[in-house]
Amino acid sequence: MYDAYEFEADEFAGHVADRIVYVKPVEVADLPEDVQEQVEDTKTLYAVHDADGERLALVKERKLAFMLARDNDYSPVAVH
Repeated sequence: MYDAYEFEADEFAGHVADRIVYVKPVEVADLPEDVQEQVEDTKTLYAVHDADGERLALVKERKLAFMLARDNDYSPVAVH
């Protein structure tokens, strides 16, 4: 049997939101030329952004973006 623990709303508020990042596809053609030159035979990359919209990472595979976020204790959310 599991022990129950109730969180007070204000105790829990902000903690999850502070650790959410957003993963979205980015067309390579929309990136700066210096970034495009580093990408081989790929049309889409995946960007990881924080809640303020700052790009934290740019990776080749969607799965890798989610793994990277989780490895850094973030909760990734897909953006379409």
